[in-house]
Amino acid sequence: MSAQERLTDALYGAGWGTVKKLPEPVAARLGRTVADVAWKRRGTGVRRLESNYARVVPGASPERLAALSRAGMRSYLRYWMESFRLPAWSAERVREGFTPKDLHHLTEGMDAGKGVVLALPHLANWDLAGAWVTTQLGIPFTTVAERLKPETLYDRFVAYREGLGMEVLPHSGGSAFGTLARRLRDGGLVCLVADRDLSASGVEVDFFGETARMPAGPALLAQQTGARLLPATLWYDDSPVMRGRVHPPVEVPESGTRAEKTSAMTQALADAFATGIADHPEDWHMLQRLWLKDLDPAKAPGNRERGAS
Repeated sequence: MSAQERLTDALYGAGWGTVKKLPEPVAARLGRTVADVAWKRRGTGVRRLESNYARVVPGASPERLAALSRAGMRSYLRYWMESFRLPAWSAERVREGFTPKDLHHLTEGMDAGKGVVLALPHLANWDLAGAWVTTQLGIPFTTVAERLKPETLYDRFVAYREGLGMEVLPHSGGSAFGTLARRLRDGGLVCLVADRDLSASGVEVDFFGETARMPAGPALLAQQTGARLLPATLWYDDSPVMRGRVHPPVEVPESGTRAEKTSAMTQALADAFATGIADHPEDWHMLQRLWLKDLDPAKAPGNRERGAS
């Protein structure tokens, strides 16, 4: 393990070990302070966030983009402060921490017994939404996590999410898709963060007027298992409660090849994600390259900038 990897692991370990012990108002203030310091330094992540917001809010002035990136960093650090504290939250605090709209799309899908694929972008706090599903609805689910380095950091993320009631599979290794399909055929729930492709098999979509790649997995799982495919978007407001919406199902096209159906369904997911992101751009935590125009050969799918998800 390199010195940088040891430092990264130690910092995350300190976050989970220390921040969760802080009173909630203190943790919130700490998050805003760290966010503002990072924003003022204008490192690579902040500049990339601002560049991504320029696609989401076309025609925005430099002042508007700067304000958005500052709000975006505050939202991103709110996610981290909440995530570090989630293992210490009571069941009541989890239940009170999230209020989704149109939840019937999910509950009706689960009642149908054919499984549900819930696909989300990197908006607000997807871990809190997952904890709410297991706590408030009593529905366990399966997800995947990117294999981070060092391995000890990946293990921390797996333990953290399993502690919230999730079954976590590694993104790499080739066996995740088959396990997810089995869970769906058993009538289970699969939740996937799906706005950034991490493989060489991503589907090209039109996203805010330019081409990006998003993972094919959600659409393929729905086709192969008959599960309902649901986009979901999340956002923060000025309260301690996160908001969210479950969008109407993405249907499998009646005709076309598997590739054509997958393309159409992934584009429908991208359109739903874009709606939520356009409404709350500051809550979209995309500090990496996404659009193909921004990718050089060294950052091709499978080799691009990596971040915890």
